[in-house]
Amino acid sequence: MRSSAAKIKLTSVDDLFSSEESRADASRERVVEIPLAEMHPFKNHPFKVLDDEKMQDTAESIREHGVLVPAIVRPREEGGYEIVAGHRRHFASHIAGLDTMPAIVRDLDDDAATIIMVDSNLQRESILPSERAWAYRMKLEAVRRKAGRPSKENAGQLDPNFDNRRSNVIVAEQAGESVKQLQRFIRLTELIPPLLDMVDERKIAFNPAVELSYLKPEEQIELLDAMDSEQATPSLSQAQRLKKFSQGGHLSIDVMRAIMSEEKKSELDRVTLTSDKLHKYFPKSYTPQQMEQVILKLLEGWHHRRQQAQER
Repeated sequence: MRSSAAKIKLTSVDDLFSSEESRADASRERVVEIPLAEMHPFKNHPFKVLDDEKMQDTAESIREHGVLVPAIVRPREEGGYEIVAGHRRHFASHIAGLDTMPAIVRDLDDDAATIIMVDSNLQRESILPSERAWAYRMKLEAVRRKAGRPSKENAGQLDPNFDNRRSNVIVAEQAGESVKQLQRFIRLTELIPPLLDMVDERKIAFNPAVELSYLKPEEQIELLDAMDSEQATPSLSQAQRLKKFSQGGHLSIDVMRAIMSEEKKSELDRVTLTSDKLHKYFPKSYTPQQMEQVILKLLEGWHHRRQQAQER
């Protein structure tokens, strides 16, 4: 009887190693050039992409050197790619007149993509309060959802030690914030857009804004009217009283106008120098801290010269 072994086709050594190399190569991340038109913003992206002076500087750098750091994108079911990290580079590439830009394509679920999107943007030097608030909220919600799903290794089993408190701690530690400060930033997402814009514009300070976030949306709308009629924004003590009246069910437009009409001595004595006013006197690379140091040094010199003049 002839052996059936002759019918068995063995894989050659070359084919074996070739297939293993191909599999490894296929799983390795690659940087590919993707048309700008096929790249779409991340859903509910909380970070503003503005055509400002910094964006023009980025576009000029891209014209000269190209995009040095690839974007991270993920495939969309409806076609094209969703930008996970690299929204500013994408916009600057468009300004620079490019048709494509380098990107790494990753297959990410919504929560993993959200976490990467937030973390990559939080590394920026200047972030608006609204951007930080929504970024922290989106990441915290993503971390909680991931914690609520069983791992592949322990299907059906949840981590009993991973509760909502632990999620807060993880997000706070990674952001370099205390848990309390993290929660205070997230409170800002309860503000209606016009009030949150005023926080970004520094018309309303952070601490009063947190207190105002406890007002009902309809109360916040009425507060805008009271602020406009009295040409004033709430101090911390005023915001705290507005919150107290709201929680007691006694906050009316008349109460708001009465509170907002109060004279705030601290504001009468305050001198505010915005970045827009100061930047024309300093190099673009100067941080607010560096500008403050220069201003204080100049004031010390001015004060010293005045003292010398008075002593003569």
